[in-house]
Amino acid sequence: MARVGSRSVWFARSLGRLLAAGLVAGLAWAGGLVWFANSIPRPPAGESADATRPTDAIVVLTGGSGRLGMGLDLLTAGRARKLFVSGVYEGLDVQELLRKSRQSPSDVECCITLGYSADSTIGNAYETADWLREQGFRSMRLVTANYHMKRSLLEFRMVIPDVEVVPHPVASPNVHLDDWWKWPGTASLLVTEYNKYLLTLLRYELEMLLES
Repeated sequence: MARVGSRSVWFARSLGRLLAAGLVAGLAWAGGLVWFANSIPRPPAGESADATRPTDAIVVLTGGSGRLGMGLDLLTAGRARKLFVSGVYEGLDVQELLRKSRQSPSDVECCITLGYSADSTIGNAYETADWLREQGFRSMRLVTANYHMKRSLLEFRMVIPDVEVVPHPVASPNVHLDDWWKWPGTASLLVTEYNKYLLTLLRYELEMLLES
């Protein structure tokens, strides 16, 4: 009976420790989520100090509204010599892309390159890295959604640490960052993006540890 009693005590203590650890981890995760949501840029990118700094290239990551239009506006304004659009679906060419964005093909068509191989943020980074090396570029302006920027910068830092990356976040009208927890669609999006960021950060830290 004593042995059974000691096992019960051990099990209860182990369960208590496990629950406590789970509670601490849950609170840490929730606190990190709040930090992540609050760190997403709210102001328009045009108000930032880096908004007018010229770079060798502008890189747009497809997948959200407003990104391509912003990239084309920056190219037209002379913020860079060339525009690279990463993650374009197969079959879309420059003229069709410009028509979709209501731009005149003759204005900037010569300065745009489309990348078709990327289907993820990691793929965007590698596809862009190959193009930058071909062009001999050492700086770029990264155009993507504001909630996607933190993870994107981390992916690009791992792939092209020698290239200067200037962030140019784009705000989506469908993502409500103020009181985001009241909007189920936005809350779900931020939770998913936060979890992806944590996995990317873990991979980044592991790579830094292996290289040291």
